Amino acid sequence: MNVLVVGSGGREHALCWKLNDSARVDRILAAPGNGGTAREARNVAVKDDDIEGLIALAKAEQVGLVVVGPEAPLVLGLADALAEAGIPCFGPSAFAAQLEGSKAFAKNVMRAANVPTADFQVFDDPEAARDYIRRQGAPLVVKADGLAAGKGVVVAKTVDEALAAIDDMMVARSFGAAGARVVVEQALSGEEASFLAFCDGENYALLPSAQDHKAVGEGDTGPNTGGMGAYSPAPVLPEEKYAETAELCIRPILRHLAAAGHPFRGVLYAGLMFTKDGPRVLEYNVRFGDPECQPLLMRLDSDLVEIMFACAEGRLTPDMVRVRPETAICVVIAAPGYPGSYPKGMEIFGLDAIETGADKLAGVKVFQAGTAVKDGRTVTSGGRVLGVTALGTTLSEAKARAYEAVGRVRFDGCYFRRDIGDKGIARGTK
Repeated sequence: MNVLVVGSGGREHALCWKLNDSARVDRILAAPGNGGTAREARNVAVKDDDIEGLIALAKAEQVGLVVVGPEAPLVLGLADALAEAGIPCFGPSAFAAQLEGSKAFAKNVMRAANVPTADFQVFDDPEAARDYIRRQGAPLVVKADGLAAGKGVVVAKTVDEALAAIDDMMVARSFGAAGARVVVEQALSGEEASFLAFCDGENYALLPSAQDHKAVGEGDTGPNTGGMGAYSPAPVLPEEKYAETAELCIRPILRHLAAAGHPFRGVLYAGLMFTKDGPRVLEYNVRFGDPECQPLLMRLDSDLVEIMFACAEGRLTPDMVRVRPETAICVVIAAPGYPGSYPKGMEIFGLDAIETGADKLAGVKVFQAGTAVKDGRTVTSGGRVLGVTALGTTLSEAKARAYEAVGRVRFDGCYFRRDIGDKGIARGTK
């Protein structure tokens, strides 16, 4: 069977890598892919938002399964178009993908489904939003309603910061149409975790917990990024709490969408905040997180193709998802200047020595994100360039392996956080 993976990030490299383990796979195509997917698949120059082009590619290559990595194609209706073409897809319909495509939609679904979340209001008018902010006081969180590449969220510690966010999003339109509507919600405090589940429309099978690191700087300082690293499991959400937590944030969403006639099939990602009053859902994503995908797939001990078909065909059972007992951690190496402007085209050195040869590191895999191949050389092409991922019997061991590998990779001005995993270690995880 031929499989098409849609996307071009570290998540998609990890998906291609894991899908290659399946005996059912003959060939993998990546559209558009990157320098890393080129090692696992055949890259095809079709953009991930070109719905017609992707359908034509799937037909021409006799693809038996399409795996959609990023959220944008799902929001644009790729899964629906594939269904019309009779091509199996791992990923939800456009209606269900609004859980990520519209913050207002997601919050209203949470309210209707009795999912614990922060109090909120939705605004189309900037002056109404300003009045509400002045009445409520700070701290508040202001979110652009639409997709904003993970950047349309402002945690405002003061009223002035919240008002400035309204001006930036709704008046200046810094995020384009995504900021025409905003959600203003209560600011929650606590420790975050990511909780993902494979879903077939009715049933779910849980992946282990994970924790992302959004801020660019050590100690969670500086502006937010797409993610500077992640590890799994996250001690703030231990395994004995998985079932209880899933009944709070996974099961109600599946029931609500199924009752609305739009069953959710794919992977549902709940971003959680563990407050003094218990877990609260910050947001939903409708795809694997990046970089959470990398450590999660390193731990997955099942045939990913079988799981994805079970999701698409409505026959998923919890025992299909088996997980290795080790801890896994991913450290992102970024280009200088990220998440602001950054240079491209810098040659990356040291990649092959980590995974091959006499000095290769056991239990380590480097997933490429913002890379390209030029004249036979691997060069940078994005802000988050590499996701160095390692397994270990403990979090401390996994961290040591990952950072040893990070030390072997270099390109001009490369940057990484040195504290990925420290929260877990501080909680007593060895």
